[in-house]
Amino acid sequence: MSENEQVSAGGHSRRSVLKAGGVTTAALVTMDGVAAAAVRPAAAEGVASPVSTAEVMLHINGREHPLTVEARVTLLDALRERLGLTGTKKGCDRGECGACTVLIEGERVKSCMTLAVMEDGREITTVEGLARGDDLHPVQAAFIRRDAFQCGFCTSGQIMSAVACIDEGHTRSDEEIREWMSGNLCRCGCYPNIVDAVRDAAKGAGR
Repeated sequence: MSENEQVSAGGHSRRSVLKAGGVTTAALVTMDGVAAAAVRPAAAEGVASPVSTAEVMLHINGREHPLTVEARVTLLDALRERLGLTGTKKGCDRGECGACTVLIEGERVKSCMTLAVMEDGREITTVEGLARGDDLHPVQAAFIRRDAFQCGFCTSGQIMSAVACIDEGHTRSDEEIREWMSGNLCRCGCYPNIVDAVRDAAKGAGR
């Protein structure tokens, strides 16, 4: 299943939510012009079009965050712009670079490719939720020890992916680590140090 087709607990995928919105719009346009005619006066009077919103409860890093969001808002934008959790980075904004990787129910998800309404009630972990007070997560400590970042922009996504990579048991060789970390790009070319850091953290976890 592609990331575009990730399905929420409620059985909705990003594509199905967007498609439903498109069908509704098309229906309004094709009803013999009746709906279109009804809309025109409102537009002419400067009345804003109705916006579909939803009440959601996002469980992030052990805390509950009730939000009212438009159906089209991505989880990435909800995290950064509504909740101020800017550790999750916006890179390509189309699911290619992995800078926005978070964990949802323990699995890696690119937060630019899922809608906030799809993650209602699910457990979300961002890079801000890894450390325990002053004690860094072993992967964070390994990245520092191995100098596995340069500009740092990709680092939070790399770390979140590395945590999942270790939990999934894909650290039996450097080649396997590279393969399972390949969804995260580093523009500074720091891959050898990242592999070293993941290997160190995996050994520390007994993997």
